[in-house]
Amino acid sequence: MALRNYEITMAFSLSKGEEAVEALQKKFTDLISKNGTLGEVDDWGKRRLAYPINYETEAHYVLINFSSDEKFPAELDRVINITDGVLRSLIVAKSE
Repeated sequence: MALRNYEITMAFSLSKGEEAVEALQKKFTDLISKNGTLGEVDDWGKRRLAYPINYETEAHYVLINFSSDEKFPAELDRVINITDGVLRSLIVAKSE
């Protein structure tokens, strides 16, 4: 089974505080580590959103590079969609 390189950008809600943001970041880095190889984690911090999402105008952004098999990104996306506190996410397969 060949591993592919991916990157995911996530925007976390700031409404529950910094501790909740850190807990979400740890949850997803642990999930990626269990199902693939965790690469660089780039914490962009608090940024202004281009448009309000759920009445929020700022979010905490994190970019994570990882390698996994081709089925894991769909599962990761499923978990993100059912997790409170994630405003937006985007998983991209990187070219070799």
